[in-house]
Amino acid sequence: MAIIAFSLSANAQETKVESKVKHLTYKEFLSKVWNFESNPNTFVYKGKLPAIIDFYADWCGPCRRVAPIMEKLAEEYDGKLLVYKVNTDQERELSAAFNVKSIPMVLFIPMEGQPMMQVGAMPEEGYRKVVVEQLIK
Repeated sequence: MAIIAFSLSANAQETKVESKVKHLTYKEFLSKVWNFESNPNTFVYKGKLPAIIDFYADWCGPCRRVAPIMEKLAEEYDGKLLVYKVNTDQERELSAAFNVKSIPMVLFIPMEGQPMMQVGAMPEEGYRKVVVEQLIK
């Protein structure tokens, strides 16, 4: 009886694709989105493109259903839209600043005007509609 050993590692290498969705910390939020510490009464967006910010938690079922939608939107609208995530368990101070009590909570930020907030998960078509009608005109 012969034992044949072989390795799949050369042929089965995983291609790791970097996510277009970026995680934000409190400090990054202040520098990339809105510094509400220095400008608490007026929303002044610091970004160069419209944005979506998904406030989520890893244990949240609806958040896990929204995550691939955010990935799709980030990929599809790359260069036209920024998609961020904020982990509410890790960024409690930032979550408190936005009074996040229910997740997922998604903040849609147009280049001009006020941000819009959606609490609770929507189907992909709902997010896509907001992107097309409110963010990328």
